[in-house]
Amino acid sequence: MVIALSVILIITSLVMILLVLLHKGKGGGLSDLFGGGVSSTLGSSSVVERNLDRITIFFGVLWFVVIVGLGFLLNR
Repeated sequence: MVIALSVILIITSLVMILLVLLHKGKGGGLSDLFGGGVSSTLGSSSVVERNLDRITIFFGVLWFVVIVGLGFLLNR
């Protein structure tokens, strides 16, 4: 069981990294300091962005549940 959860944790971690990198930058970070991050529509989000947000939240919750489950199993 611990091995299966560890594999799921590795997969969800990699998927989370990929999903976070797919998000469009909102600006205001270090990229603006060096001249990047020019965006024309800050307030609007497309259907693709909303779906990407939902998928990211789903995998984030799954990642958290797997970590809690692994912690519970390893402390017993």
